[in-house]
Formats: sequence, structure tokens, C-alpha cells
Amino acid sequence: MFPPHLLALIFISSATAQPPPEEEEEEEKKEKDRYDLMFSRGDLLEVPRTLFTHFGIYLGGGRVAHFIPDILPVVSSDQHRIKQMVTNTRLILGVLVKCGSVRVDSVEDFAYGAEIIVNPMDKMCSRAALQGEEVARRAEKLLGDVAYSLLWYNCEHFVMYCRYGTVMSFQTFQFCKTLRKMLLSRAVAKVTAVLAASLLIYLRVMDTWSILLAVLLPFLIWMAS
Repeated sequence: MFPPHLLALIFISSATAQPPPEEEEEEEKKEKDRYDLMFSRGDLLEVPRTLFTHFGIYLGGGRVAHFIPDILPVVSSDQHRIKQMVTNTRLILGVLVKCGSVRVDSVEDFAYGAEIIVNPMDKMCSRAALQGEEVARRAEKLLGDVAYSLLWYNCEHFVMYCRYGTVMSFQTFQFCKTLRKMLLSRAVAKVTAVLAASLLIYLRVMDTWSILLAVLLPFLIWMAS
């Protein structure tokens, strides 16, 4: 694994965007009011992002709390740069180094140009959604740096806890289910048995532990298939 600082130097530009001019403040206020008409405080928002779906909790005023992987806090203390929109490059490198944060961004930065779906999990989750104010408060209490895991604690785990009180991820479940079908199959068990036997013969290894391992591995795959 490359050091985080090296990855950042290679992939992240040092240029920083300038803050919006004062004459745009009124327009920004209108945008926030517009989003408050579209979403309610505590709504779960979903957008497609890179290779997966991203989730957040609407806090009101055009703001969204979301848990997102980001390498920049690891390699920089410049809060102005860190608070800027997390690009796909920052996101992917954050996944690799397992670094993320629960942060608040504008609806535009959260969506990253994608269409927003509102409360899609209400029809999928067996638990009833909590009150909107409680959902938003939970999200706000979790703001800050958090260790990120693509499988065991990602943005979906975060919003599921905030809105339904359970830590789970349908994306993770589907990924593990697909992986299981690919790896834990009878065909894989047969191939593993043939490869293990061939390797023993090629290396001329016939001790008890090697033979046991060559038999046990395909047997376990076979039984799990």
C-alpha cells in the first residue's frame, strides 16, 4: 500500500477554489429555501456515486450530513480545502486508506450532479423510520472523523442507524451474496481439489499436513456451496 501522502501528491491537485462572492449570498439563500420545500429535516437522500450508491441525511437549509471516505484530512490540515466538495479521486483514495468523516455539505456537493432519491429505504427496511428531528439529531451527533470500511461501516450503515436505529447495509449484503456465489460453488471446489492435488505432485510433497490441507480446503468449499 502506498503512503497516503504519496497518493495525495500524485492524484490531488493543490489548486483551491475561491469562496463565492458576496453578491451570490442572496441566490444561495433562495436555493436553501427551495431545498427546504423539496426535502424535510431527517429525510434520507440517495444518489449514485462512482461504483456505488451514496446516502445522506437532510438537515435543512440546503445541508446534508453524510459519511464519506476522504484522504485529504490524512495529508492536509488546510480546513478550507478539506471542506470543499469531495471529488471522486479523494473518495477512492479514502476508501483505500480506510479514512472517512461524517460531514455536512450542500445538497449540490452531496449530489455531485446526480439525481436525488428521497427515503428509498422506507419501503425496504422492516423497521419504521424515526421522527425526522430525531434522525437529524443522530446525524449531527456523529459529525467528525470516523474509520471507514467499504463492507462493515459505510455511508449506508450511517444513514440506516440515523433513520431506523439499525446498523446495516443492503449494498454490503448484496455484494457478499454475489461473492459467495462466485467463490463458494461446487465448480470452485472441484477446481481447488484438482489444483491442490497437482501442486502436491509437482512439488513432491506428501507429508500429512500438506495432504490434509489439500483435502480440507476443497471439502470446506464444497460443504459451503
